[in-house]
Amino acid sequence: MGKVHAICISEKKGTQKSFIEEATFIENFGIENDAHAGKWHRQVSLLAYEKIADFNSRGAEVKDGAFGENLVVEGIDFTSLPIGTIFKCNEVELELTQIGKECHHHCLIYYKMGECIMPKNGVFTRVLKGGVIRVGDEMTYELPVE
Repeated sequence: MGKVHAICISEKKGTQKSFIEEATFIENFGIENDAHAGKWHRQVSLLAYEKIADFNSRGAEVKDGAFGENLVVEGIDFTSLPIGTIFKCNEVELELTQIGKECHHHCLIYYKMGECIMPKNGVFTRVLKGGVIRVGDEMTYELPVE
């Protein structure tokens, strides 16, 4: 089980996201008012709080949303889970569709640290069921049936 540490959105793609206390998730679309929402497989991005904390312990000094992630969740190692995993938080259900992504243009974080954690540790989901998620809410997951 995990706990939602931060929710972040942005108006434009390719920019850092800003912290908000709660967000409305729209079925098969994404987060209301977020630039990455749309009818595709990367509607909502997630990153483990522990990965950000470790990166900051090495001098990164990044804030929530710096990697373009929508949800920062404490207590779930997203990259250890298979594609098709379902994340549940309140009435919201997210399906894991992609682990990591190619970084075409290095960000400021990469130039400062020599690496960025989103390409290896960020995961992407699509919204199966909509609803509202607030900072502090609990998140669970179910592995796909094989």
